[in-house]
Amino acid sequence: MTTKLWRDLVRPAPEGGRFAVRLTPRGGADALEGLDRDDAGRLHLKARVRAAPEKGAANAALLSLLARSLDLPKRDLDIAAGAQARLKTVAARRPPEALAEALAAAHEKGA
Repeated sequence: MTTKLWRDLVRPAPEGGRFAVRLTPRGGADALEGLDRDDAGRLHLKARVRAAPEKGAANAALLSLLARSLDLPKRDLDIAAGAQARLKTVAARRPPEALAEALAAAHEKGA
């Protein structure tokens, strides 16, 4: 997958970068599954976690998965929008270009 697609995923934001994630809770494993597009053609990262979508457990599992995969402290990641939805916006305290490179590298490693 080209680095350009990963750069297209990440948008600049005041805290660093933001990107869309489509989360599947109770997914059997914690994994990042690559990029996909919604019906409107918008790019998002597909992720799944074992946790159920109860009391924020799936969101917490997503942030833990991203922190491990991107080699970021968990405190540098937040759910900026969509906490109760399957499609979320994640904010990261990392420059957009570095964040896109980290996402691409995590995908290459099979995180």
